[in-house]
This record gives sequence, structure tokens and C-alpha cells, in this order.
Amino acid sequence: MTRLGILVIHGIGDQQPDFAADFIGAVERRLGERADRVRWQPLYWADLVASKETELLNRLSAGGRQLDWGFVRRFVVHFLADAVAYQRVPGKAQVDGIYNRMHQRVEETLGVLESALDDRASPLLVIAHSLGGHIMSNYIWDQQHRHPARVLGATPFVRAETLSGMITFGCNIPLFALALPEVVPIEIPRQTAGQRPWLNLYDRDDVLGYPLEPLSEGYAALVEDREVKVGGFLTGWNPASHNSYWTDKDAIEPIARRILEMLGS
Repeated sequence: MTRLGILVIHGIGDQQPDFAADFIGAVERRLGERADRVRWQPLYWADLVASKETELLNRLSAGGRQLDWGFVRRFVVHFLADAVAYQRVPGKAQVDGIYNRMHQRVEETLGVLESALDDRASPLLVIAHSLGGHIMSNYIWDQQHRHPARVLGATPFVRAETLSGMITFGCNIPLFALALPEVVPIEIPRQTAGQRPWLNLYDRDDVLGYPLEPLSEGYAALVEDREVKVGGFLTGWNPASHNSYWTDKDAIEPIARRILEMLGS
């Protein structure tokens, strides 16, 4: 029986280790009997940066300093500092840097998923929220280009050589593309003929989530952008929608349909 390995990675924010539990449950209910043909593996990485962000907040407010808009400041630090901490530092060794530590976590988690599959050549689907999409894109790019200074996987599965699809939501890759001389996407080795293998969901009210097709001809050929409306009465019309994809049926349903298409009959 065909097995599909699904890696789920979170994005920016104050995340918890069980971040994907409700999401996986909601998708599995829509998969019906075919749910047992999927092996899920959440990828949690917030612990790699959380302590530094908390330390920064404490240090900046020490000594009786009064900083207004405390909630907004915590939002900025926990959401934006993740992205800043992850970036490579030009001219610096990255062996112990956040970039490589993050990719080591990706490698380790893919290894756990590979071990849970009946066939280690099983197709891989990556589902990524927010900064998680950028992290996975960088990790896969480094594997495909055999970057000598980056983390390289020990097996074909860990090197994403069986990658068959990507699903992103609240994706902010376009913000990082500003630093690139040429915007070229990763390759998806096992894509199905006649279908763009990368599904990207975005809400127009989500200021941290963007379409990907306009980035370049390469992205336009690889990605299917789909606008969705996520969030409730208090969050659906503003930037708080960024964290609403996980449990909103407008995002869950197209994700489940894409997985069913990959599983086949």
C-alpha cells in the first residue's frame, strides 16, 4: 500500500511542540479511510530561538525602562525576530549558527519520518506555514545544490529526493526574495504531469502571507496560488488571520483534497 510521508513545519510566533495536533486531526477526518496511508511528522523548531527572544525582551526592559505597547512589542519580537535570527550572517562561519542548527533539526525530523515509513523511497509532501516555507525552501535548495557549507542529508529521503509536493500557507518567501539577484525556485523531483505541485494558500488580509506565482517564471510554472478567507469575526479581517490557517476549513479542505489527489485511488 502506498505510503505518503508528510512533514509539517510551523512558522514564526510563540509556538508549542503540539502545534500541529488539531491541524492533523482536521485533515485526517477529511481523508477518511485513506488516512492510514499517511505518516505525519511535525517539525518543531521554536525552541531554537525562543530563549534568546525572551532574553532580549527582558534585557531591553531591565533597569526600570518603561516601554509602551508591550503586547505589540512581544508580537514583533516573537514574530519578526524568528526571521532575523534565521538569516545567514555574511562572512561568518555558520556551523553553529541558527541557520545550520535549524537545518539540522529539519534533517533529524525527516530521518524520524523516514523511519516510520514502510518504504524509504516513499513520496514526501511538505506542508509549511509562514517562515516554515522559507526554511524548507532553503533546506531543499541546499540539498539540491550540494552546498558544501550546509547541512546535507544522509539518505535520498532526507535529501528530499522523493519530494512530490509542497503546500504553503501564510508564506513570506517573497519578502526574502528581495535579497536575491535572481529568483529561482527549488525543484520538486516527483511532480505529477499536468499539475503544478506546489499549492500556496494566502489570505489577502494576512500581511505576512503572499502569492508566489508573480515572483518569476519559474515560480509561475511550479506554484498554484489560491486565495482563501481564514479567521473568525475578530481575526478574519486583519493581520491576526496569519495564524488562522491551521484550523479554518477554507484552508483545511483544499489541503485535504491535495493529499487525496497525491494518494490516488
